[in-house]
Amino acid sequence: MQPGTQFSLEVNPKIPPQLARLDELANNLWYSWDIMPTRALFSRLDPALWNMVGHSPKALLKRIDQARLLEAAEDKLFMDNYNRVLQAYDSYHGQQTRRDAAEAPLAQSELVAYFCFEFGFHESLPIYSGGLGILAGDHCKTASDMRLPFVGVGLLYRQGYFFQTIDSQGNQRATYVDSDFDDLPITPVHHEEGTELIVGVEFPGRMVMAKVWRARVGNVNLYLLDTDIEENSAHDRNIAHKLYGGDRSTRIEQEMVLGIGGVRALAALGLAPTVWHINEGHAAFLILERMRVRMRQGLDFDSALEAVASKTVFTTHTPVAAGHDYFSTEMLLHYFHGFCDELGIPGERLLALGMGQGAGEFNMTTLAVRGSRFHNGVSKIHGEVSARMLGELWPQIPPEENPITAITNGVHVPTFLSPEWADAYEHFLGYGWSRRLSDQACWDQIDEVPDHIFWSTRQHLKSQLLHLVRYRLREQNMRNQGSEAHLDRLLSLCNPDNPTVLIIGFGRRFATYKRATLLFENLNWLRQLLGDAQRPVLFLFAGKAHPADVPGQDLIRRLTQVAQMPEFEGKILLIEGYDLRLSRRMVSGVDVWLNNPVYPLEASGTSGMKAAINGVVNLSVLDGWWGEGYDGTNGWAIKPSVAGADDASRNREEARTLYEILQDHVIPLYYKRESSGYSPEWVKMAKRSIASLTPRFNSVRMLGEYVAKCYRPAARQGRLYAENEFKVARAIAAWKARVREAWPGVAIRRLDAPKKRIDFGDATRIEAALRLNQLSVDDVTVELLLHRNGPDDDGQTVSYRFSAIGADEGGEQRYALELAPEMCGKLDLRIRAYPCNGSLTHPLELGLMIWA
Repeated sequence: MQPGTQFSLEVNPKIPPQLARLDELANNLWYSWDIMPTRALFSRLDPALWNMVGHSPKALLKRIDQARLLEAAEDKLFMDNYNRVLQAYDSYHGQQTRRDAAEAPLAQSELVAYFCFEFGFHESLPIYSGGLGILAGDHCKTASDMRLPFVGVGLLYRQGYFFQTIDSQGNQRATYVDSDFDDLPITPVHHEEGTELIVGVEFPGRMVMAKVWRARVGNVNLYLLDTDIEENSAHDRNIAHKLYGGDRSTRIEQEMVLGIGGVRALAALGLAPTVWHINEGHAAFLILERMRVRMRQGLDFDSALEAVASKTVFTTHTPVAAGHDYFSTEMLLHYFHGFCDELGIPGERLLALGMGQGAGEFNMTTLAVRGSRFHNGVSKIHGEVSARMLGELWPQIPPEENPITAITNGVHVPTFLSPEWADAYEHFLGYGWSRRLSDQACWDQIDEVPDHIFWSTRQHLKSQLLHLVRYRLREQNMRNQGSEAHLDRLLSLCNPDNPTVLIIGFGRRFATYKRATLLFENLNWLRQLLGDAQRPVLFLFAGKAHPADVPGQDLIRRLTQVAQMPEFEGKILLIEGYDLRLSRRMVSGVDVWLNNPVYPLEASGTSGMKAAINGVVNLSVLDGWWGEGYDGTNGWAIKPSVAGADDASRNREEARTLYEILQDHVIPLYYKRESSGYSPEWVKMAKRSIASLTPRFNSVRMLGEYVAKCYRPAARQGRLYAENEFKVARAIAAWKARVREAWPGVAIRRLDAPKKRIDFGDATRIEAALRLNQLSVDDVTVELLLHRNGPDDDGQTVSYRFSAIGADEGGEQRYALELAPEMCGKLDLRIRAYPCNGSLTHPLELGLMIWA
């Protein structure tokens, strides 16, 4: 130990004038999807330092030797590359709206505010943990590509998700490291007079302050709230310290800063969003803050809710009720009693926004649904699951008709497509292919890529992956004090110089429902699959379990145990430290992407999409996005076992299907090689995977759907409700209150004697009587649903509206319909009534309906 006190001093180099714009490049996350040239530029400055600083351009520029910068400024080759990068950067930021966006434009007078608890752009900004954050990052990147008027809002964490190491027994070790904000691609936001922008959020007995930072994401700004500032107490400085850290109190405080502080930050910036998008329920408190603003302007509670909800979009990502955030009513009222006092409302009124039928706790998802009018799941299957799970919020509406819809996720192709494929596509798909991502005709041209070039590209990507695997496992083995001889055994199939082994990858969070260990259900069968030296198979596993998820960590231990069995040594590898860099290598470098979740618990899943665009073939349970993507020719599917099967039976049955697919299809097809050294049929399937999946599961298609189905209608509805001092919002609130009060007394019955049969082309008159209970004829729609049964049932239902024909002597309103069915066979007829109003966002949003 050296004597005396150690002081630290950081000496930053001066960037030569010729390289002045390096700082601008380092502070725009555009580098995270520029398909490598920008990141490669920084890497060339000092490859060792680049790796040491976690691929952060900004951190590298703070630490690089002055001499190296001066040398680069005089290096003609480096300067040529630098100028090419600047040309691409300026072209991107100066170009007009991309062609894909023209199909669903959003007027520049609009502004979408997108709130999320985490954002994942690149490993140099570690404020994400997994799929939700990566999707949010892709959403922002695509908004930039499409030049949408768009702004993101999140929290700035000192500690993002943890760094993972795994010991020789398979025990996961979680290490958290504080980020130095000066190293991140963010800058503080300042007022015009030069002071930092800080917003306050009322907490019980105190005001919590949050500093606002900006991250540039191409053409989009992301604003991040930071509570670690001197104005706060030690407790409050730690509110946003750790992503997904702390207890329930920490969580509600984080969500208050995000939702309430985020709204105030945008207002302080002079931004007035016309659409508000809540990406998962964490940010739902923004609804209460916006209601507070409207009530301060004179609206009552219900009218303020209608005004706010009319232009709010909510996306749910969680397929199980336990995955949503709940807070006790006592905790909620403790933090929001000041809110209630300020607005003069009882606490029960506030609690009702987040309480379901018979619920004992406040649910953030319920708040998000009640405070929005556009709601969606993230795949068709997940949309159906969410509609059932949240069906109690529209108690009288069949789940398939309630307002929950689905917009299937997509991935940001420039981020996850390997540079090698980008070069090939430029040559074979033609210039501008990246602007035709959703054009099926463009992707059908993948067949123009010669098979040998396709195969060699795939082999090159596998080689890159195996180089990284060898590096990671060598570090892991050294830290765990393993021998060189043991390492040689582990890496026996990882030969980057001859990457011909069939590689099957599994990279995702180790949660029990994702079933990372399903492959080990029958070890004897697995031994047969991996025991053929002429047809070797390598399984690569990577992923993290939440530090509090003991069952998830048990999966890692089980995987390690099996991988260490002599017959599986070197054939099943677990790579620690799963991060975006390893993810990019895996989704582009493996041959098969394995995904076997418990159906229907995979909301969407996007890793398989990232693999598909790189020519990797999917082998997955028919859940999430794969339920839509699989067509029988572009991969393999594990059909979920029958509903109601116990866990053991389900796992046994689906594992058997997995083994059969591997044994009968995957391994034989891959090794069905000709004299050329590869399998033409495998190449054909890989090409089919690219052609059939890329145009459907890219984020341009996804965001185009959000614009068409949510953003434009929400902006339009928001304007309608706000016109003439919120006349429509006030009217709708009053109308809903009147209908809800009258509805228990509304009843419907059929009047005519039902006919058994009619001939095609004939009509039959159907009559019904409705007791309106003080409602008017215009308040209610009476409707007949016609459905055909039988073996040729197409599952479609046709609806017909009745016409009011006057009141009878008893005060009931009579309705009639001349029904001439346009289909033959045995038909089911049902009659129903529900409230209607032309200003509603969704015709069934009240959740009220009665049947005859």
